[in-house]
Amino acid sequence: MSGQGQKVRILQVEDSALDAELVLTELDHDGLAYEVTLVEDEQAYIAALDNFAPDIVLSDLSMPVFSGERALQILRDRGSDIPFIFISGTLGEESAIEALRNGATDYILKQNTARLASAVRRALREAEEQRARVRAEQELIRAQRFESLALLAGGLSHDLRNLLQPLLLAGDTLEDYADDPRLARLGTLVRDCGRRGLEMVSSMLSFARGARRAERVKLGALLDALNLLLQGSVPRTVRMEVDVFDPEVAFEGNHTELQQCLLNLSLNAIQAMPDGGSLRIETELVSLPDDFFVEGEQQVPGRYLRLSVIDTGQGMPPEVLERLFEPFFTTKSGGTGLGLLSCKRIVASHGGLMRVRSTVGEGTQFHLYLPLQALEGDQAESQAMDASLQGEAERVLVVVEEAVQLSLLVDTLDAYGYQAGASQSGTAALQWIEAHGVPDLVVMDADMNLFTGVRTLAALLDHGYAGAVLLLARPDAPPNLDELPHLDHLYVIDKPVQSKALLRKVREALGASEPKR
Repeated sequence: MSGQGQKVRILQVEDSALDAELVLTELDHDGLAYEVTLVEDEQAYIAALDNFAPDIVLSDLSMPVFSGERALQILRDRGSDIPFIFISGTLGEESAIEALRNGATDYILKQNTARLASAVRRALREAEEQRARVRAEQELIRAQRFESLALLAGGLSHDLRNLLQPLLLAGDTLEDYADDPRLARLGTLVRDCGRRGLEMVSSMLSFARGARRAERVKLGALLDALNLLLQGSVPRTVRMEVDVFDPEVAFEGNHTELQQCLLNLSLNAIQAMPDGGSLRIETELVSLPDDFFVEGEQQVPGRYLRLSVIDTGQGMPPEVLERLFEPFFTTKSGGTGLGLLSCKRIVASHGGLMRVRSTVGEGTQFHLYLPLQALEGDQAESQAMDASLQGEAERVLVVVEEAVQLSLLVDTLDAYGYQAGASQSGTAALQWIEAHGVPDLVVMDADMNLFTGVRTLAALLDHGYAGAVLLLARPDAPPNLDELPHLDHLYVIDKPVQSKALLRKVREALGASEPKR
């Protein structure tokens, strides 16, 4: 059935106008709202299935040029789940059982049509319930596939992060050669490629696992990532524009979920413009008054970040707009009807709300409103973080198994005035201490295989080390610190590590642990 309050579309297969009228009279008496198409031959029947798209078929069993059995066979050969009810004056018990075996929903005798209306209603209800079960099964299969994807992504993420780590460190190192513009530009390119790769890996892993981690989302980075994901999806006939009023605006949220939401809306917009058009993504700071909110929404007036996805496509009629966020409702072939509902839930989970405007033939606008507790750029934070990163010949022991990462980390520390020692294993780190004495700081990978970072650190403490420790760890697999003795200055840094972030943390750790050295 098309929807609550809409008429039932009945395809009636009957060669007797009088019998057809009697059937419809019975439905009228019951108050069933319907529209009907009457056919009596195979060609008209097939055309009606295609063009009329019935909700149910009511068919006579035997006719001069066509038969009910043939009508049922055609319907089931198409794989259709449309209910099919025989209405006949000659249907015996054996024939009725055979009809049901062949896929008929029910049968009614013409001389006893009193239960026709209830049979039609029951058939429509059962068909809708069956479709709902199929959709639920499909969603279960989809969820199982995502679970498998999460396992695969988890296995790959560690290796991919190790591959991207040298790009970030090498890019930062090359950027320091300010006297050679070509090397500086190359460094920027290498670092940005590594960072984008890391963002894509993290986004895919987070999406596959359904992660929900609050973080600091920067507007410019969010839309840069969206631009990157849309590359290759925007046809030449569609002109895309992105307007960011301030790339430095940052707010609390989930980067991956918001990216997923904007990507879904953008792809929908592109599909709504098969002949080309304009896709515009706008951002703006707005102030929402009390009367902006509608019934059912929490009224929180104040400053909001508005993210808008605007297209010049086909637009939507009012009846589609009314059902836009209804579960499983879709106007796309093969669509799940869950994309927009997911977007709405993502925005709601950020304390925000959505608005939709659409006109047939003119296009559609989706506006997402995200609350801003305090609008701020990162200028003050950047100034604080750009304080002197230069070392004062402090001795730093770096313990990392992967040779390229180890070399780059040591080179970075050496370039900034530290005396960096390199060890590829816990055993080598202990040998370094025996040869050179206790360092001022230890930088250690938590993911070492032969002698884990935690075990290595425990051994270092047994050898008298009491300074600060920087533990490099994967954000999705934090180290187990339960077996460690108490540490006053332990810092965990997410991998892959960027040079400036590492140097800032080194200065912080050395400053905090200085009295104990």
